[in-house]
Amino acid sequence: MTLPLTGLTVVSFEQAVAAPFCSRHLGDLGARVIKVEHRVGGDFTRAYDDAVHGMASYFVWLNRNKESLTLDIKHPQAPEILTRLLSQADVVIQNLAPGSAHRMGLAAADVVGRFPRAIAVDISGYGVGGPYDEKRAYDLLIQAEGGLCSITGLPGAPAKAGPPVADMGTGLYSLTGVLAALYARERTGVGAAISISMFDVISEFMGFALQYTRHTGEERQPNGMSTPMVAPYGGYPTSDGQTVVLGTTNDREWQRLALQMLERPDLAADPRFATNIMRCTGREVIDDAISAWTRQHPLAEIQSVADAAGIGNSRYNTVKDVVDHAQLTQRNRWQQVESPVGPLPSLLAPPESEHWQQRLDGVPALGQHTDSILGELGYSSDEIAQLRGDAAV
Repeated sequence: MTLPLTGLTVVSFEQAVAAPFCSRHLGDLGARVIKVEHRVGGDFTRAYDDAVHGMASYFVWLNRNKESLTLDIKHPQAPEILTRLLSQADVVIQNLAPGSAHRMGLAAADVVGRFPRAIAVDISGYGVGGPYDEKRAYDLLIQAEGGLCSITGLPGAPAKAGPPVADMGTGLYSLTGVLAALYARERTGVGAAISISMFDVISEFMGFALQYTRHTGEERQPNGMSTPMVAPYGGYPTSDGQTVVLGTTNDREWQRLALQMLERPDLAADPRFATNIMRCTGREVIDDAISAWTRQHPLAEIQSVADAAGIGNSRYNTVKDVVDHAQLTQRNRWQQVESPVGPLPSLLAPPESEHWQQRLDGVPALGQHTDSILGELGYSSDEIAQLRGDAAV
């Protein structure tokens, strides 16, 4: 079965998470991904830890289905290599430091100006223009600057979201932009320069909170595992020492929870809890009532009753619990990929289709494909040896 993006070539000047997350998904869908790394050290996530048999967990997660080309893009011989490389690229992605891409002719507009069929993506912290244009940006910094930390955690104890959501969201918006531009190119024959800002992504993710505060002047306080916007919605202790998570999203579900689960017609009829806005105000009373009931029952029984009543529920799990989660193992979501340290488990990408089988090529060693790629670009073995001797690659 042919993957949807088979035949496309992606060249990515990438590091950390945002650009690698985008390019990995393009590779999962069949594109050839050439990852350009600095000849010394490469992508700095290679050194984040050594948890995966000596390799870094971040790097293993983000870099299957890629070829690694080492190159000092500031070297005098780099422009000729880059010209040959970019002339064969359908998609070019970069998340270099602010200003670096433009100085080296790798900014999206520069790439498309030279190669009009190319689709080029600039990933930055704050976008072009404005007082933060040149400011460095990392996931935590953007989560904090964009207000996400203020609605995560507890009042007086703000928290970063565990996964790097600013990076991941930026990678996914980059992916959708690339796919849209590829579709447009089929009709027009023309590529596109695309700009994605991490700050804009988090601002989009904060949309509901921004709308609320913009129109009320108030800031809803964070509520741990719950949300200030909906009630009841959160984690509750069980009689067997676990935590059940229960959620309602509308008045009908609240009625079913009160009547069929708690067997509390008085709560169902209480005018103080008639609407979600009122239930949020009365959250403490409702949560106390639910906790009093869940403490008397084991998790399995609570979930059985909740399922029968049509109430959303889950078990609070730790990372260890999810590693061998039945929903992953029984659906064979863990597969093997090759790597410099041998076969490694890797999760399949979320998109599934009966029309193709997901690609699961290996995680590359630093510079593993340099010689073969340069050979494809027309360099002889002697020229490649000279480039290595000159510390260009």
